[in-house]
Amino acid sequence: MAGHGRRRGLDALGYIEPEGSLEQIPHVFRPVVAAARDRLSDVFGARMTSAYLYGSIPRGTARVGRSDLDLLLALREEPTEADHKDARALDEGLDKEFPQIDGAGTLLSSRERLLSDLETYDLGWFVSCLCTPLLGEDLAQFLPRYRPDSRLARETNGDIALLLPRWRERIDGAADTDEARRPLVRFMSRHLVRTGFTLVMPRWNGWTSDLKEMAEAFGAYYPERAAQLREAAVLGYEPTGDPAVLRSYVDDLGPWLSEEYARVHGIKAPRP
Repeated sequence: MAGHGRRRGLDALGYIEPEGSLEQIPHVFRPVVAAARDRLSDVFGARMTSAYLYGSIPRGTARVGRSDLDLLLALREEPTEADHKDARALDEGLDKEFPQIDGAGTLLSSRERLLSDLETYDLGWFVSCLCTPLLGEDLAQFLPRYRPDSRLARETNGDIALLLPRWRERIDGAADTDEARRPLVRFMSRHLVRTGFTLVMPRWNGWTSDLKEMAEAFGAYYPERAAQLREAAVLGYEPTGDPAVLRSYVDDLGPWLSEEYARVHGIKAPRP
């Protein structure tokens, strides 16, 4: 099989390497990151134990005017509605002020949840391997090293069946315009490509966050579905607002992925 035995994205011992760093941030995005860092301290202060960047900006692959700023905060307590409101206001302010980014999104979690046993192979892995420390303590020091194995596949994306009903509701609730549907196409395309990739990740034996590479890896094992995932990878970067695409995701590709994922890796441990 193509890709078998590769060590892409892994260290010499076969563990997934952290994929971003502050050094990789393109110069044009550095003022955005500096502003975000200052404002997070001002807004959240002692409520926050850590702040992270993730996504294309710390990977060095962000595109001016096209990429968004992605942040994750670890808070001392479970996030409140007021915390979420503060995060939304911060995101909106950054998006309005910096034309380099196309939106900003801040995820909130408690430190306790990020380090819990239930989240070790989901949010814990996300923090350890996909997030770049920006402020405060780095929780990766309390987490294990991760291999691209079936347990990681199951706990990261083994909940696709639960998501599909919510996705249908979001599609039905969206305004009947390309502009309203485009963010849904972008989000769902990316999610399905990542799910397709983690389905084959243990066999491919590596890690990548590049959607096109993910789709190619998947296609080596599921040639009959390869074209669908390649198309989804393109739409993850350059979304259209085509309603037929969204329907195909929730009526065909999504249900197929959910069944195959459960067959190969099982279903993610239920969350409270």
